[in-house]
Amino acid sequence: MIQEFKDFIAKGNVIDLAVGIIVGAAFTSIVQSLVNDIINPMIGLVLGGIDFTSMYVVLSGEVPPGIGLDAAREAGAAIFAYGSFVTAIINFFIVAMVVFMLVKLVNRIKKAAEKPDDVAPTVPTGPSQLDVLIEIRDTLRKDGT
Repeated sequence: MIQEFKDFIAKGNVIDLAVGIIVGAAFTSIVQSLVNDIINPMIGLVLGGIDFTSMYVVLSGEVPPGIGLDAAREAGAAIFAYGSFVTAIINFFIVAMVVFMLVKLVNRIKKAAEKPDDVAPTVPTGPSQLDVLIEIRDTLRKDGT
């Protein structure tokens, strides 16, 4: 049983998965920075300078007007933080697009690696059986007439 476990761990798929999870976790901070520091300010600019990530609606409780999302949460109010939700959706689509581009690149590299570097030159083949029969017929016609 221990040997089977060692064989399972040693397979490339498990190691590839572990590397993918580690790289994905590190990539999360890059995506969050891209969304929070670049995309959300652009969306806020289009919406008139509104801080997109702190948009929320108070469902119940008392929240003084004009306070931020964190302060509203600390006040204990039930809030619907749709700005955070939209940010999460944007994060998802960015990650999905980057993963798509990476998979596409890897598939292109694999496809190029599978092609033989040098295509074997085509060996000229002799005449086909039909060509030989036609030549014999033509030769017999010339000799026979």
